[in-house]
Amino acid sequence: MNARIEDPNLWNDAEDAQKIMRERSELEERLGAQKKLESELDDALTLVELGEAEGDEATESEGVAALKALLAEAKRLQLEALLSGEADANDAYLEVHSGAGGTESCDWARMLFRMYARWAERKKFKVEIIEETAGDEAGLKSGTLLIKGHNAYGWAKTESGVHRLVRISPFDSNARRHTSFASVWVYPVVDDRIDIEVNESDCRIDTYRSSGAGGQHVNTTDSAIRITHIPSGIVVACQAERSQHKNRATAWNMLRARLYEKELERREAEANAVAAAKTDIGWGHQIRSYVLQPYQLVKDLRTGHTSGTPDEVLDGELDDFMQASLAQRVEGGGPVQVEDVE
Repeated sequence: MNARIEDPNLWNDAEDAQKIMRERSELEERLGAQKKLESELDDALTLVELGEAEGDEATESEGVAALKALLAEAKRLQLEALLSGEADANDAYLEVHSGAGGTESCDWARMLFRMYARWAERKKFKVEIIEETAGDEAGLKSGTLLIKGHNAYGWAKTESGVHRLVRISPFDSNARRHTSFASVWVYPVVDDRIDIEVNESDCRIDTYRSSGAGGQHVNTTDSAIRITHIPSGIVVACQAERSQHKNRATAWNMLRARLYEKELERREAEANAVAAAKTDIGWGHQIRSYVLQPYQLVKDLRTGHTSGTPDEVLDGELDDFMQASLAQRVEGGGPVQVEDVE
């Protein structure tokens, strides 16, 4: 790669040159992180060995603490290494749709919408609400987030699928346990390097009035835009702006992104990789269950990964679930095992 960068003709093709420079930067960053980890590992092991040899518990404890910190860093780098797909580095759109079940499912969709916004904030990503359609009584029928940040799509892509909630319903006067479903769909933002052609004659464009949470952000004119791509059946909507022109431009970008995600999915299926579930929102199709009563458990049905603290998960603690799913998608098996330090 260095030989190509040193080629005086490199910048004759600016787009290709920028791609090569980005690749080199990413490789240098990963190699630098690995070398730093190896150096700090040697230092920590030396501290432990020195403490054991001299009977110095303080030095030994310092070395063990350093090893534990390195374990956490190694796990983080392990996950970063899995984010090498074609669009993993891109920003992401994340849609949430309520399933059958009326108010219960709409409330569950609202909870998921908040969960992913909180997760993105924890990752220091920028979050924008693109569309919200309120439920008839509470919650959301649908909502779309734009998550901006390096590897936003790579992190979030395995969340696509049906999510199931079991709890005592706050809407049931008899305090009975209810099961609700909502679906999540994640697809990458298409940047200028990716050329997706859409024939406008294949699309139906509808305008409508926004129906968000209320207040100054709800439009009083029909400025929201919905685009239906007839050949694929894909539907996108945007009501983030008061300007119909801006909403239309965003909706076209979302449609291009959805079509690109569909192409990535086709390639992944051809390679026999595990594709995200995009099926009916109901029993038998869920990828993850969140149980709040009669016990507390979140379980990913694809990987078997669990958490006994659903409140933390619903507040955005999703990295462990994402790491397990990302590892499963890599051909040839699961994550590299790193032994805990006793």
